[in-house]
Amino acid sequence: MGFAIYVRIQPPTIIRVNKDGDATVVGARTSTDPASKLELMLSASATTADAASDSTAPTDLEGKAVLRRFLQHYLSYTPDSVTRNFAESLNMMTGNLRKLTMDRLRDDDTIGKIQQDQIIADFRIRSIERSKDAPWSYVVFGVKEIHRIKNGTEVTDRIVGQYNLRLAEERRTELNPTGLLVADYSEQQMVGDRDNSLLQRSELDK
Repeated sequence: MGFAIYVRIQPPTIIRVNKDGDATVVGARTSTDPASKLELMLSASATTADAASDSTAPTDLEGKAVLRRFLQHYLSYTPDSVTRNFAESLNMMTGNLRKLTMDRLRDDDTIGKIQQDQIIADFRIRSIERSKDAPWSYVVFGVKEIHRIKNGTEVTDRIVGQYNLRLAEERRTELNPTGLLVADYSEQQMVGDRDNSLLQRSELDK
């Protein structure tokens, strides 16, 4: 009696990091058509200095790219995109921080208020600095603009804030090519002003 043994060899995960620190899995979710196979072969053969294996430690450049992507999702939104943006940012957090954030969003009805008041937020990063307090800790300075309509007039709040974040490492995977997750997040308002010049002019015209 003969036995046949079938062994499936899983190819190694190849991760490409571009000049901005964004990491992607080479050949992720590739279909079986010939063109896709050729694309995978060409991509794999081109992975030289900017390629990383699933066991390679993430770089500071990748860390900053993760922070930029997280903050853009979490602090920039429209009434239509807020649900998707928050979901993207929550997916970049560790499990415990994700639970705390989801509980706060639900208790404060944050999404409901944004949609009801038709709030549009835009966030721009001014600087990202590595902190010496703990590994993978960063201090980000940025400006957040919040637009809303009040009594038929657009009111814009400009907030200069400090954002303290800490990243945590896990193994690189197809779902998380960088192997980095946001473990801690806090924000502190430094300066804020309100642009209601249109409202002021309308009052002067009376």
